[in-house]
Amino acid sequence: MSEHTRLVAWVRGRVQGVGFRWYTRARALEIGGLSGFALNLEDGRVQVVAEGPREGCQGLLEWLTGDDTPGSVDGVTEIWDTPRGGYDGFAIR
Repeated sequence: MSEHTRLVAWVRGRVQGVGFRWYTRARALEIGGLSGFALNLEDGRVQVVAEGPREGCQGLLEWLTGDDTPGSVDGVTEIWDTPRGGYDGFAIR
């Protein structure tokens, strides 16, 4: 059985007003097994919280740091933690 984990990522760059949260949700659903959310922050970043199998969270992080995202990502800061649960699917907030 796969280890479950929690990924919290803060994405910097031109990531608001470009559909970034929508595409993040779509990618999380495509990967499967992930729950959490994507949220615009007041400082222009997007916060992404994903819980599920480590492989799925790692895949989402690789997408966030790759060249296939909408807008322009300047950098991603991430932390890994123990899942907390309480999410119903993957939401856009």
